[in-house]
Amino acid sequence: MIKFFPVCLILGAVVFLSGCRDVAMTPRPRAYPRVSFPERNYQDSQPSECPFVFTYPDYMEIRPTDEPCWFDLYMPSFDARLHCSYIAVKNRENFEELVRDMFVIANTINSRANYMEEKRITSNPEAGGLYLTWTGPAASPVHFFLTDTTQHFLRGALYFNARVQPDSLAPMSAFIREDIDKLIASLRWK
Repeated sequence: MIKFFPVCLILGAVVFLSGCRDVAMTPRPRAYPRVSFPERNYQDSQPSECPFVFTYPDYMEIRPTDEPCWFDLYMPSFDARLHCSYIAVKNRENFEELVRDMFVIANTINSRANYMEEKRITSNPEAGGLYLTWTGPAASPVHFFLTDTTQHFLRGALYFNARVQPDSLAPMSAFIREDIDKLIASLRWK
């Protein structure tokens, strides 16, 4: 038994040393940056030319566009914007055309997304409408419209100035949706 000890020791050393090879290193997968969510302090909008008012958080900036009563609520911390467009309803046919246009846009987004959820807006006593959200690679994860069906039609769409990566945009989108919900519930026609 003592004769076999040096052989076992040498054999053990060979096995141990043969296991000490260089291991091929693989890089870590790319991580998404940490997002710091801003504090929410709500304020009332003051668009004098628009026939409505609403509440929005102060981390958003109202940026008017070339069209009257069209504007972006820009979020510099997310490099995102909520594009809002107001259109006066002329008659029943015009209203139906506005709703139809909303669904044309929704179907275009839905062709690329994984899933679309459609909910009726009931949180606002002055305006009804529809709230559309998408999961997956959607260029715009949230759309909505508010209307009284006779005079007013306000459409909103959330856009990120980034390549569509649903996993990385999901936390920001969920955070912003809370503010969109607040905007919707607070909207009042003048």
